[in-house]
Amino acid sequence: MIANRTRPAEILVVEDNPGDADLIVEFLGDGGRSRVWVARDGEQAMDFMHRQNGFAQAPRPDLVLLDLNIPRKDGRQVLAEIKADPELQEIPVVVLTSSAAEQDVDTCYRLHANCYVAKPGELVRYEAVVKAIEEFWLGVARLPAERGGRNG
Repeated sequence: MIANRTRPAEILVVEDNPGDADLIVEFLGDGGRSRVWVARDGEQAMDFMHRQNGFAQAPRPDLVLLDLNIPRKDGRQVLAEIKADPELQEIPVVVLTSSAAEQDVDTCYRLHANCYVAKPGELVRYEAVVKAIEEFWLGVARLPAERGGRNG
C-alpha cells in the first residue's frame, strides 16, 4: 500500500507498445499494492487524467509512467500538459521510455518530470527497473492526497 494510505495505488501507464504495456502491468500487478490502467496514446492519457470522453469514472492516478514516443500527442506534450494543470501537476510522472538521448532527458526535466528512466533491453533488468520504480514511489516516497480529500 501507499505509505499512510489504506487503498491500492492507481497507476496510469501511457504506452502504445502492447508488449511493453503488458509487461509493465504484469510487473506491477503481482504485489497487490496497485491498480494499473493503460492509455495507448497521448490523447487517451489526457482524457483519462481529465475524466472525459468515456473516462468519467476513471480514478485520479497516484503515479503516471509515461513513454515519450506515443501517437496522437507525444509524451513530451502529455508531460507539459500535466505539469501545467494545477489540478494534475502534483501527480508524479516517471518517464519510462526507450530513449536514452540526453536531449530527451534534459527536455523532460525542464518540463518537470519527476524521474527519467530508460527502458533496459533485457527482460530481467526491465522487470527490476519497473519494480524499483514501484517500490520507490509507492513504498518509500510520500505521495500527495487527491485534492478534495478523497484519497488521503
